[in-house]
Amino acid sequence: MKKTAEMMENIRMIGFDLDGTLLTTDKRITAYTEKVLRTAAEKGIVVLPATGRPVLGLPKEIREFPEMKYAVTSNGARIVEMASGKTLFEKTVSAEKTGKILDIFEKYDTLREVYYDGKGYVDRSKWEQIHRYIKIPAMVEYVLATRTPAEHLEEIVRKENRGADKVQAFFSSVEEKWKAIKEVQKLGGVEATGALEYNVEVNGEGVHKGAALLWLGERLGIAKKEIMAFGDGANDTIMLQTAGVGVAMSNAVPEAIEAADYITGSNDEDGAARFIEEYFGWERG
Repeated sequence: MKKTAEMMENIRMIGFDLDGTLLTTDKRITAYTEKVLRTAAEKGIVVLPATGRPVLGLPKEIREFPEMKYAVTSNGARIVEMASGKTLFEKTVSAEKTGKILDIFEKYDTLREVYYDGKGYVDRSKWEQIHRYIKIPAMVEYVLATRTPAEHLEEIVRKENRGADKVQAFFSSVEEKWKAIKEVQKLGGVEATGALEYNVEVNGEGVHKGAALLWLGERLGIAKKEIMAFGDGANDTIMLQTAGVGVAMSNAVPEAIEAADYITGSNDEDGAARFIEEYFGWERG
């Protein structure tokens, strides 16, 4: 879809997925990308992560990026104000469904996780065998550094006795992943997707990054047509469809590419930053 010059001038918010989009494969944000984001912020554009990560899983570079005043986390289940850490919006998976989802995941060979208040808990026994479930070294490092191991996730759920931001599992078998997704979907009242080939992410009904960006936009007086979004995974698809301008990375999954208005370079080519400069006609950095 071709965008008009007027729409280009009116973009006032840009949301970025992190893994596979804003961050390189080794989980870095380049100096060039930082420069472009700062330029956007200086021009009055709200720039923010829109990620499946929990709040405490945000990279230090993002947490300490002063121009990023907000973050959409856990696929849109929690929106936070970065400076204060205040939660502006939350919509969780009910405690009952959280338990049932974990039970479904337990039937398969999985590394299970549950998020509360932006903090991720993981099965300790499977966490110690993480390489069976996650094959990307940088992703392994990220999970090891940001999760709290628990002897029994079910005990965490009973203790919390409330809704979870997100329930997730990494599968040793992709075939088992798709079987589990079908079981989870039969529960109803949830959204099941995945950012990676071998994971399943479950949120409350109606929760997705696109809805979160619209909610924050409404709070800030920013219309749908004034929102741009970048993504690469299946959990970015609705966001790319929802935003006024949706941009998929060249390394994106087919459904994300199909959902987007534009395709840019890969996450290892500063694709998001280069697209922004070209889209707005800024001088190339």
